[in-house]
Amino acid sequence: MQSSANSDTSAEKLNSSHQSTGAVQMRIKNANSHHDRLSQSKSMILTDIGKVTEPISRHRRNHSQHVLKDIITPLEQLMVEKEGYLQKAKIADGGKKLRKNWSTSWIVLSNQKIEFYKESKQQALSNLKTGQKPECLDLCGAHIEWTKEKSSRKNVFQITTVSGNEFLLQSDIDFIILDWFHAIKNAIDRLPKDQSCTSRNLELFKIQRSSSTELLDHFDREIKEQKPEHRKSLIFRLQHSVSDTSDKSRVKSRLKKFINRRPSLKTLQEKGLIKDQIFGSHLYKVCERENSTVPQFVKQCIEAVEKRGLDVDGIYRVSGNLATIQKLRFIVNQEEKLNLDDSQWEDIHVVTGALKMFFRELPEPLFPYCFFEQFVEAIKKQDNNMRIEAIKTLVQKLPPPNRDTMKILFGHLTKIVARASKNLMSTQSLGIVFGPTLLRAENETGNMAVHMVYQNQIAELMLSEYNKIFSSKED
Repeated sequence: MQSSANSDTSAEKLNSSHQSTGAVQMRIKNANSHHDRLSQSKSMILTDIGKVTEPISRHRRNHSQHVLKDIITPLEQLMVEKEGYLQKAKIADGGKKLRKNWSTSWIVLSNQKIEFYKESKQQALSNLKTGQKPECLDLCGAHIEWTKEKSSRKNVFQITTVSGNEFLLQSDIDFIILDWFHAIKNAIDRLPKDQSCTSRNLELFKIQRSSSTELLDHFDREIKEQKPEHRKSLIFRLQHSVSDTSDKSRVKSRLKKFINRRPSLKTLQEKGLIKDQIFGSHLYKVCERENSTVPQFVKQCIEAVEKRGLDVDGIYRVSGNLATIQKLRFIVNQEEKLNLDDSQWEDIHVVTGALKMFFRELPEPLFPYCFFEQFVEAIKKQDNNMRIEAIKTLVQKLPPPNRDTMKILFGHLTKIVARASKNLMSTQSLGIVFGPTLLRAENETGNMAVHMVYQNQIAELMLSEYNKIFSSKED
C-alpha cells in the first residue's frame, strides 16, 4: 500500500514538473513573438537533452538603431557640388608622412567633405562590400594651396586637414584643375573657422563606433548634465538681450558712417591705390588704357611663340605648369615689366597657357555675346562661299579691339598650322582648343554639345579661309 502511494505521488510530481516546464516554455515563446515589449528578462530552461536556451533581448537594440539612424542620416545627406576624375596621392595620415603613390580617383565634392572612389560613385557604391566606406576628407578647417615642391607634376595643389591628413590632387588639363581648386576653396571658405564642426565630426565618429547601450546612456547623462547650464545660459541671455540690442545698433551706425565716408572706386583708381588688371578685364578697357586695339600682352605672347615655339610638339594643346602660369598672370596684373625671354618662362607651354587663360577670363569673349547666334547661323549655310562671305561680313561689324585682336590671333595660328608636320597641330586641333575659348553663348542651355560643334567649325573656317575673311574690302 505504501509503495503504491509513493508511486502515485511520484507520478503526480512528474506530471506537475512537465506541466510547469511546458508553461514556462510557452511564456518564452509568447514573449519572443511580441516585439513591442519594453524588455525581456533572461530565463534558463533545462531541456530534455540538457541544453541551455537563452532568449536574446532585441527590442532595446532595435530602438537604439532607430536613434542612430535619426541622428546620422541628416548629417550624411550632404549636397554634391562637383564630381569627376582627378589624380590623387595621400602623402600624410594624421601627421605621419606616407609614400607618395598617384592613382586615378573619382572625386565627389560636397559642402562639407570630399569622398574618393576608384570609379564613378554610382558604380563604386554598387561594388562596395558591406561595411566598407570610401576614403573621406573633412573640409572643415582644411587648408588648400598650390604646390610645386611636393611633386614634379604640373597643376598640383595640396589639401591639409585639421587632423593632419595631406592629399595632392592633379590634372594635366589646366582649366579643369583650376575649376576644382576654386570649387574646393569656396567650399572650405563657407565652412566655420572655429572648432565646432571638428568637435561635431568627432562626436559623429564616437556615435558610429559606440554600442547602442552606451549611446543611450551617453545621451541620458549628457541631457541631465546640460539642463542646469542651459537654464543659466538662457537666463543670462534674457538679462543681457537689451544691452546686446543697443550694442548692435551702435555697431550698425558706425559701419554705416564708415561706408558713407569711404572714397569711390574712381577716386582710388586716380590715386593709384587700385589698379585695373589685365586678366579679367573687358577687352575694350584694356585697349583703352594702352591706347591700342590689340592688348600688349597678346602681342608679347604671340611674338614669343613665333620666336621659339612654332615647331614644338602639341603647341597650344599641351598645358603648362599652372603654378607658373599663375605667377605670370600675377606679374602682368601688377603691371610689372614683363620679359618673356627670361629663363623662368623658358617653357613655351606656360606662355601659351597664359594666353589661353587671358582669352578665357574675358568677361565677354573675343566673339561678343550679341554676335554668337549670327556666327552660328552663318556656319550653318550649305554653300561654302556663302559661309565665308557671311563670316567676313560679321567680322567687319565687330568693334575694332575685337576685330583687330581676332585678326592678329588667327594670323598667328595660321603659322602654327603651316608647321603642322612638326608640331602636329592641324586646323581641326586648333579649332578644338580655341573654339570654346573664343566663342560661347551668354546663357548656356541644353544645346551645349551642339554649340561646341559650331564653335569648333567657326574657328576652323576662320583658320582655313583666313585670307578671304580678313582681307580688306579694297582687296
